[in-house]
Amino acid sequence: MIDGKILIIDDDKDILLSTKMVLKKEFSSIKTIIEPTDIIPYIEKKIFDVVLLDMNFTTGATSGKEGLEWLKTILKIDPQAVIVMMTAYGDINLAIDSMKIGAIDFVVKPWDNKKLLATILSAYNLRKSKQEIIQLKNKQEVLVNHIDQSYSEIIGESDKMIELLEIVNKVAKTDANILILGENGTGKEVIARAIHRISERSKNLFINVDLGAIPETLFESELFGHVKGAFTDAKEDRAGRFEIANNGTLFLDEIGNLSLPLQSKLLTAIQNKEITRVGSNESIPVNIRLLCATNMPLKEMTDRNEFRQDLFFRINTVEISIPPLRDRLEDIQLLSNHFLEIYRKKYNKMDTKITIDAIKKLKKYNWPGNIRELQHIIERTVIMSNSHVLNPSDFVLNISENSTISRNNLNLEEVEKQTIDRALKKHNFNISSAAKELGLGRTTMYRKMTKYGF
Repeated sequence: MIDGKILIIDDDKDILLSTKMVLKKEFSSIKTIIEPTDIIPYIEKKIFDVVLLDMNFTTGATSGKEGLEWLKTILKIDPQAVIVMMTAYGDINLAIDSMKIGAIDFVVKPWDNKKLLATILSAYNLRKSKQEIIQLKNKQEVLVNHIDQSYSEIIGESDKMIELLEIVNKVAKTDANILILGENGTGKEVIARAIHRISERSKNLFINVDLGAIPETLFESELFGHVKGAFTDAKEDRAGRFEIANNGTLFLDEIGNLSLPLQSKLLTAIQNKEITRVGSNESIPVNIRLLCATNMPLKEMTDRNEFRQDLFFRINTVEISIPPLRDRLEDIQLLSNHFLEIYRKKYNKMDTKITIDAIKKLKKYNWPGNIRELQHIIERTVIMSNSHVLNPSDFVLNISENSTISRNNLNLEEVEKQTIDRALKKHNFNISSAAKELGLGRTTMYRKMTKYGF
């Protein structure tokens, strides 16, 4: 027996009895009502899966107007209500009118019991499908909001950040493709999520893809999906990130890591606004807003034919550059207090404070890992401190306060990291010139920059 609740409204007691006898064999709860004025309290509770509603309630009435009016009333109270109309054989046109208003089906008196049961079962299944869709949408909204909590704020009051926010607000409500540039740890995903959140697509999904973490052999499957049997492990059909992000925003992080063959496949999908799942010949149209990000110099890479120029122009309708933390030191205090608030709650140290002298120390540091490094250091300091006051000595930074290599530092990786940092600064972040002075090939230079978070 189905755990379903059916409400039947008819002024004919014989009809109510016979209908109840047919339906109670399949459904757990059947409620009958003679007077339509008694409908409202039941509809307001939204407890019934299907409403079976007669067309006429006044003796001798045949116009069906009463049924149509009550149909409108029910749908006004509960727009998701699933309503099946009961009508006499000669009133098919009225039944059709009722479906235009919002009824999902109708049965004709006198009915065949199997036909009646099949109609109500179909209506019940439709009701459950509607409820599942609503639940999924609610879950999606909760999940999206939960994920966005970590990215909800762009922290900063410096001139560079105010300028950046003005650009974000200007471009967000367009559908332009945006390229976000910045060193590792500067908050490229934060900016991307902010753009999505204030865009016209904010009610739909934001899908983040780290292209640097996807092996070349899985690139097409991950982005475009696959059909069952397309390869050994393809045990079922699977949608790719483009499909999942349809009508929403697709964020491709670390796009500079793509090889030329993969760049070509990505370009085709973006240009044609359609994808083909691996193992299929069927093209699937997709409607996405594309945001891309990288810490690599794409313009220089296009000049060296390491990145396709046509792809560069396709993803770069608008370019946003995020300043490194060392160029916005006036935001250090604001950011530090923001992270402190997070970790005071997380580690139950609500009285913890950072002294002004500690903030001064943090401002002297060069922050090669940018905001991500600051967040990590604040968390580590909150955990390790035995006091509710965080002093300069509590903050253990990776290098000396004047951002030069300590003469006593014999850690080879730290020395290498700082040497690369100085070479980049010396050559105004011209990677080719810095690599040449260091005696490194460009590929090696890029690998080391990624390793050390430049």
